[in-house]
Amino acid sequence: MIIPLPQQRRPFLFRDDEPVVRGRALLPEAREPGANIPRLGDTRTWDFNGVLKRPANVNASEWKVHFSHGLEDPYWNLLAREFMMIVMNRRHPVVLKSGVVLEGSGIPTTLNHIASRLRAVARWGRENGRSAHPDTWTAADLRQHITALAGDGLAPETVRGHVGTLKNLAIAEPALSLPWPTGDPWPGQSARDVARSRPGKAVATPAVPPKTWFPLIRAAWAYIHDFAPDILRADSRIRQLRSEASLSVVGIDARLEQWFDEPENKIPVHVASAGEPDAQVNWNLLTLLLGYDSINSSAFTASARDPLKTRRRELILSTAAEGRTTTHALTGELAQVARPDGTAGPWHPGIDLRAMTDLKTALRNAAFTLVVGLSMMRDSEIHEILRDPVVEHYNTPAIASTKIKGTINRPGKHWWIAGPLVEALAVAEAVSVHSERVFAPVHTSKQDGTIDGTLMLASFVRFVNANRTWTGLDEIPTTYIRPHMFRRTMAMLTDQFPNSEIATGIQLKHLATRALANATTRGYAASDKEWAEYLEDALDNVKFRKIKDLYERHTAGEEIGFGPGAERVKDAFDQINVTVKARNGDARTADSLLRTTRIHIRFGMLNNCTADHTNPVGAVCLENAIIPEGHVGPLDERCRPDRCANSMIGPEHLPIYDSHQRKQLELINTPSMPRCRRDLAERELDITRNVLKMVGESQ
Repeated sequence: MIIPLPQQRRPFLFRDDEPVVRGRALLPEAREPGANIPRLGDTRTWDFNGVLKRPANVNASEWKVHFSHGLEDPYWNLLAREFMMIVMNRRHPVVLKSGVVLEGSGIPTTLNHIASRLRAVARWGRENGRSAHPDTWTAADLRQHITALAGDGLAPETVRGHVGTLKNLAIAEPALSLPWPTGDPWPGQSARDVARSRPGKAVATPAVPPKTWFPLIRAAWAYIHDFAPDILRADSRIRQLRSEASLSVVGIDARLEQWFDEPENKIPVHVASAGEPDAQVNWNLLTLLLGYDSINSSAFTASARDPLKTRRRELILSTAAEGRTTTHALTGELAQVARPDGTAGPWHPGIDLRAMTDLKTALRNAAFTLVVGLSMMRDSEIHEILRDPVVEHYNTPAIASTKIKGTINRPGKHWWIAGPLVEALAVAEAVSVHSERVFAPVHTSKQDGTIDGTLMLASFVRFVNANRTWTGLDEIPTTYIRPHMFRRTMAMLTDQFPNSEIATGIQLKHLATRALANATTRGYAASDKEWAEYLEDALDNVKFRKIKDLYERHTAGEEIGFGPGAERVKDAFDQINVTVKARNGDARTADSLLRTTRIHIRFGMLNNCTADHTNPVGAVCLENAIIPEGHVGPLDERCRPDRCANSMIGPEHLPIYDSHQRKQLELINTPSMPRCRRDLAERELDITRNVLKMVGESQ
């Protein structure tokens, strides 16, 4: 209930029994008569759980607004509630009629930010000798508060948020019942200008370093593709055993004797003691394997009062001492891997009831790692993925989910994916116990289903590194990684392909008017220093392997290419052969010479370019060309394989030219072909014939 304060100048726009949420889709339970929904008169807490749909990656505690820690004061309490009411209902007719127009949209997390910023300004006033309430403050006081925040070392973006709240309070001041400093404290300046938070062309989000990205993605795929079948098989076996388990131990001795009669049945032991003479029996799992609930494992406890229990225990221990034991009672043989020490064996020492907890969590985290690493989805969008998420979108597999950022309407969107992500989502869905969500807790359904993406990544890295001895996976460096960094990394890698900006913009959901990408897309796709070095090294390695293959084929007497460029390459290979023979060298000597000899080959789809990029003499593509600033080397899009002295036509290119020649002849001989199209086909045919003539002359 709103209690009138002496400082109030006018009645507020809304009654104290007005619901805070108006004009929005409420959850079904909030539409029931008598439902508990936040109202303006609630002075302690506004709880939006069960009222508005909460994003999957937001905790229930973040969907509540607490008027505490300085907001209990009646003045600040009423001021906060009135302002938040306007923020949540900025398009309400009474708000617009009052002349207050606020941009953006109000959600509970926004209200929490507002509450935090109001606490900060109230605390600043108390600590700096201002009056307890802002009814006597001026705009200069608010400017001093922001100056103090910046002086305390707050990040410009954080300061920008505080400035934005104070500017919005100035806009809302005519509708508030309590006094607030009149006028914009920074007229003519945006919050970004005041906070000196100028956006640059580069996105501040760093990319995941390649030294972390590769082993992390490989490990995630290994768990999903190689290890998941064993884990899911063990989980299915446990569920089956528990569903069939008896709560009574009547007949357990006969069952034990029958169980021992089957040679394939072995006593389950704990991994830590496996292989030792006094291996520790896994009594809970043994009880379950016999067909009894694991709470009955006390049936094997030695007891002076119950000799039957003692006899059972001695029978089990003596049999275990004979070596009839196993750590793989639930799964049988596991997938085999090569380990760092050079040995080969199962990827896990033994899956039991206790290990299943960690392994199912690891599977979920591995699936999350693959999806966040390869899909360009935001963390919030991944958490919104529901069961059966894979659909066909424009004839391509895609994830159906919900876009959260920048909207309150929660529009459905699609993100294109490849086969590994389809498999990862199937595994995540198999281990999830949530009725709807794919990424949720895997062991209890009593939680609200919220999990933290950052914690999942960190947990998976720790788990992989802790189990490398058995899994044989590479160690993952424990660098700083967050979900949004993978989005940036994948956008940058996609940008390596020509004309990829539109596709990247669609996948990132950066859609601008009359375009399919915007400046943010370009920022996400910008190069990263570590990745640039890695990709350059990787490209050099691939190029060397191809040159080495050409050298080996030439040495074996095979034809490696035609044209003037090919002849120069052959001459270089011949010189290397002469040097190797003169030194009585071997393949290692040839490799060394190949790396040090300046052999320039740029492998292409229609030909290979042998021009020296630092001095492209004779490159036809550069004749009468406008060379872009900073460009070095030939211009690929102006290549003329039939005319250039640097052209090398490889055997792999010949089928393309042969097919192209037949296609152009077919077009030329088509009576209905327009004259302009026939002229173009004839020019293409001349180029193709010149290339094939070059090949014929070389042969």
